[in-house]
Amino acid sequence: MKNKITLVILSIVFTFCVNAKSKNNKPFRVVGYYCGVGIPIDSFEVEKLTHLIFSFGHLNGNRFVIHSKIDSTTIQRMVELKNRNPKLKVLLSLGGWSGCKTCSDVFNTEVGRKEFAQSLKSVSQYFKTDGIDLDWEYPAIKGFPGHTYRPEDKHSFTLLLKEIRKTMGKNFEISFAAGGFTSYIDSSIEWNEVNKYVDFINVMSYDLIHGYSTSTGHHTALFSTPQQIESTDHAVKMMLHYGISSNKIVIGAAFYGRYFEVNSTANNGLYQKCSFLKSVSYKLFEDSIYNTNKGFEIFWDSVAKAPYAINRNRNLFFTYDNEKSIQLKVNYGLENNLGGIMFWQLYDDKFKNGLLNCINEKLKNSKNIK
Repeated sequence: MKNKITLVILSIVFTFCVNAKSKNNKPFRVVGYYCGVGIPIDSFEVEKLTHLIFSFGHLNGNRFVIHSKIDSTTIQRMVELKNRNPKLKVLLSLGGWSGCKTCSDVFNTEVGRKEFAQSLKSVSQYFKTDGIDLDWEYPAIKGFPGHTYRPEDKHSFTLLLKEIRKTMGKNFEISFAAGGFTSYIDSSIEWNEVNKYVDFINVMSYDLIHGYSTSTGHHTALFSTPQQIESTDHAVKMMLHYGISSNKIVIGAAFYGRYFEVNSTANNGLYQKCSFLKSVSYKLFEDSIYNTNKGFEIFWDSVAKAPYAINRNRNLFFTYDNEKSIQLKVNYGLENNLGGIMFWQLYDDKFKNGLLNCINEKLKNSKNIK
């Protein structure tokens, strides 16, 4: 009898610990990248953000630099927005899709990592910013055509984060943009190790159908389908499996859509052979796919939880996030105790009543929000 009571008590304690561990007691982040000029930033609803990330700074030798006076002015305006939103964190970002040509060369040396961290400290102190987002696309696997990558990048990325944390201290926010696709999650990052040094990870769960894709699909699906495994949910589950804390996972939304020319409009253009044409900002949707004179038919994939559209006359397929899919992503983040939602990028949104407002309205109406 005594052993049975002991087992019951242990079971209760274990259940309590698991539940306590799974709860996210930190605020739900709303993270916006910004890749525009300075003046328009004043017109956006920055009170609805927790984090604003300047995109992008670059490497000059081993040093982190902001190249132009225009970029410097933009960063200064972003920091001034704290007068409107005192809780806003402003981060600088390194790299971008085409902006990390020498990252592998620099970060695979101890000297390079140290000089980078020291230069980051100087730049951050000058602008009075709160953190860094590393957007290296990608460590250890092929990214932008012609950029060097090595197997050693995987460990060197960990060492880079460690050096930044050592140099900048515990109050400096460190994040990085993580590819939301399987090969990146499997091969680019030492997840258990980086978990020690980062505050959060921005999962790029968009561009999953990209410019090199030969078949259409959902470029920013919430859930996988039988035809397409890559999705937000798939990326999150992989990262949790590899040991990332749930409250450090910030899932991605797209404030833009992607046009593809399709060989066939069968299945309303979904999962058809294609070639990429261009990306379009959300703020232009009303004059493109939402304009009934343009000839688009809009559909909803109830499995992927994603919208898509087809123009049969022009053989155009369009994949994107909309108000419904983004609010479902917010709800997914809350239900799974994730660290927040981020998006690329604020400059693609409307000044008022855009997709950022959709995120904010969902959070306000949610009983789960802390």
